[in-house]
Amino acid sequence: MKSHGSRGVLGAFFLVLICPLPSSPQCITAAETEPGEAAIPSSSFADRLSWVGMAVHSPGYHVWGSSPVISDDGKVHLFVARWPSNEPFDRGWRHDSEIAHYVGGSPEGPFKFSDVALKGTGENTWDRYAPCNPLIKRIDGEDVLLYVANPIGVTKGMGAHPSTQRIGMAIAESPSGPWKKVGGDGLVLSPSEDPKHWTYLASNGVVNPAFLKAPDGRYFLYYKSAHAKMGLAIAEKLEGPYVHQQEPVTNNRLRIEDGYVFQWNGHIHLLTTDNHGLLEKGGGILWSSDDGQSFPHRERGFHLVREYLPKDYLGKPRRYYGRQDKFERPQVLMIDGQPAYLYAPSGTQFEGLSGTTSYILKYTPP
Repeated sequence: MKSHGSRGVLGAFFLVLICPLPSSPQCITAAETEPGEAAIPSSSFADRLSWVGMAVHSPGYHVWGSSPVISDDGKVHLFVARWPSNEPFDRGWRHDSEIAHYVGGSPEGPFKFSDVALKGTGENTWDRYAPCNPLIKRIDGEDVLLYVANPIGVTKGMGAHPSTQRIGMAIAESPSGPWKKVGGDGLVLSPSEDPKHWTYLASNGVVNPAFLKAPDGRYFLYYKSAHAKMGLAIAEKLEGPYVHQQEPVTNNRLRIEDGYVFQWNGHIHLLTTDNHGLLEKGGGILWSSDDGQSFPHRERGFHLVREYLPKDYLGKPRRYYGRQDKFERPQVLMIDGQPAYLYAPSGTQFEGLSGTTSYILKYTPP
């Protein structure tokens, strides 16, 4: 394996090509295929992942997400959401989440806490509370940090996922900051104000950003919104303005979320969770597209956790969130233009420790 000090590869994120043509012999017909979608490949990126271990465990905190970027000195930086583990889980991420920065000498760590990149303002702003679900990308020679926040924190009677959630962006010259919020307040995306648009008055707002500089030079900001579908907003400049596209980019009848987008081999791919079993309940889906504006092909992006866990992990887990032991918010690290590692948190702590943890899976090429 070549040196992983090169930063240029980070914009060309991973994966094996999914079912390049509907008639490809690499594909098989699957009953789960949605109308208008291609058949499902018989093998997948998920089959080439293997367990490494913990990425970030921070005593006293729940950890959620681990978005990686490599700095010029070859160090690996992870940006995670975290909040005190002595709080109820849902209250914590909505009210007290912060984005913390951890640094390691290699993709497998160990990762040590460095600093807090972003906190809620505590003032009368859109991001008064709980920056969460960070995404870090190296774009145009700068480190770009996207995140979700909200202005109300925890309010009696509100839903589990506030309609006031919005997406923000901050930019720095290095992963160590300082971080400058774009436009002064950082806000780059809200639900559409058009009553005919599918995100209008969405009960969960717009959340869980994924980001890509497209081959034509435009900037693609993906998000989850109403009915747990993935949407797209496009800008001519990095800092926006971002304009909602008319329709969702995925045609899923069941819930998905936590999209991560990347370009590889002339195609654009979107990795999401598979919450209710479009392909494998509790696993992941890798969607594929020619233009990044609709994703008609898909395969398994990752399997159930139990497919990867060493046997000596079984019988020890502590579940803090969710009804199934599964990975959430997957993020990928590319090295020399190839997929190398997948980072993902889980609502279950598999070592039986206090607080949730993010984990590392390694990709082995064919």
